[in-house]
Amino acid sequence: MRDNKILVDTSVWIDYFKGQSSYIANLMDVIITENNIYVPRVVIAELMQGCKSEKEVSIIEEFLDAFFIIDSSQNTWTKAGKLSFLMKKRGKTVNLIDCYIAVIANENDCKVLTLDKHFNDIKNFLKIKVDGIKR
Repeated sequence: MRDNKILVDTSVWIDYFKGQSSYIANLMDVIITENNIYVPRVVIAELMQGCKSEKEVSIIEEFLDAFFIIDSSQNTWTKAGKLSFLMKKRGKTVNLIDCYIAVIANENDCKVLTLDKHFNDIKNFLKIKVDGIKR
């Protein structure tokens, strides 16, 4: 069994589903094949929110069935709020959803695969592994 746990951030899924970057598509195909992919429910909600048709909703629903869907623990949201507070106090403003994604990655010992640069700032406040993709 593969023991690489990757939490794929919404930013990567959006690029992947749009199919505009062959680099992202090829990279994701390899990552999906060689790793265990974890998807927080909030990422699913963000993807659904961005759908433009029922067909897109169906594609996402079917596609995500192949991955580990993870949910928050009792304290995940509280930890995310505290992380956001600490970062803001030090001059780094990151939205609450991304703080939540970082916390849930930490709780599940997952590396975060993202296009968002602010996850590198989060690493300074929370022990997470980040694999940032450059477009």
